[in-house]
Amino acid sequence: MADAATSVMAIVGLTLGWIFGWFWMDAIMGILGALVIANWSYGLVRAAGSVLLDVIPGPELPQRIRAELERDGDRIADLHLWRVGPGHVGAIVSLVTHHPQPPAHYKARLSGLPPLAHVTIEVESCA
Repeated sequence: MADAATSVMAIVGLTLGWIFGWFWMDAIMGILGALVIANWSYGLVRAAGSVLLDVIPGPELPQRIRAELERDGDRIADLHLWRVGPGHVGAIVSLVTHHPQPPAHYKARLSGLPPLAHVTIEVESCA
């Protein structure tokens, strides 16, 4: 879209310059085109950077994971989230509890969180 927009702006600038003698219009359209491309590239760099740096989109998912797992004295000792694809998040959770359950029990608690695609749970007993 940005490429098409700059092409249209260049044609408009050249046409206005030719018809009305506004030779400065080509330069104005060039500057506007540069701003369009800069805006597009800024968005692209932010999107690519968030994937490359494993940025999790907001604090909501870690809070929801904590709300589901920290019950009855169970506490999360370590929580690591990372992107495994568009709209998919992997999680490694280390739980400390007085009444340990199998990891499948805790994974079942997280089954209602759709972005989680790969979950590893480690359960340690408080002794």
